[in-house]
Amino acid sequence: MGKIIAITNRKGGVGKTTTTVNLGASLAVAEKKTLIIDLDPQGNASSGLGVNPQEASKTIYGAIIGDYPAEEALLNTKLKYLDIIPSNHDLAGAELELVTSIAREQKLKMALQKLKENYEYILIDCPPSLGLLTVNALTAADSYLIPLQCEYYALEGLSQLLQTVELIKQGINPTLEGEGIVLTMYDRRNNLSRQVRAEVEKHFESLVFKTLIPRNVRLSEAPSFGKPIILYDSGSVGSESYLALAHELIKRNEASPPLGETSVSHALLLEGKMSHLKDANRSSQSV
Repeated sequence: MGKIIAITNRKGGVGKTTTTVNLGASLAVAEKKTLIIDLDPQGNASSGLGVNPQEASKTIYGAIIGDYPAEEALLNTKLKYLDIIPSNHDLAGAELELVTSIAREQKLKMALQKLKENYEYILIDCPPSLGLLTVNALTAADSYLIPLQCEYYALEGLSQLLQTVELIKQGINPTLEGEGIVLTMYDRRNNLSRQVRAEVEKHFESLVFKTLIPRNVRLSEAPSFGKPIILYDSGSVGSESYLALAHELIKRNEASPPLGETSVSHALLLEGKMSHLKDANRSSQSV
């Protein structure tokens, strides 16, 4: 049975879709049969893999509301071991349609049951919110992975996300585990990036992946060409980083069970520390 990983963060612009697409592509290069579920109505994961969301006749939306099996929405990509189920703006209406549905939190899980047998990894690109789509993703998932931008505001909302995870564990998906935290947009020349990294590693320890995803121009360019970074510029720092992240993820999963869960109290403490750090930096700049 494959492992379903929800890649989630309630903030936008933290590298969530970039991580989903490029981690998925890197797992595929390692010959791990991988499926990406684009669960964001913006369809960025779809377009990032060369799929025009508006031209897709079948999407994850239809699979969730039961119009057809999820298998019928599968699309191949340019990588042999990587497939995708795309999304488009139709998905934005799914939350409203599901509100009155029986077992509304279970719709994605039911849609993916058969597909789980055919893949080693299924990565879900969640929308930047804690709405019903994200709840569906966390209900369907075996674990969750949090991309965390190395900036002040990246930690805002982390505690709310973890509180949502805890509620889902208590009521719907008791086996949900923390896959880890990936630090993104890291700039080793920037003192702030180093401070954020140090604080996150201090509070979450082994949950933080050792691989750092740097700020990289080629990573930013790749989506506009409809390619993961491994196909756009395989020699770039961004490509090498995601290959290393995939290797680390595989090694973690083959060597041991999931690492556990992140702590809400630790997240709150860390948010407070970063807020003080932000205020201190503002004060020093105003002097």
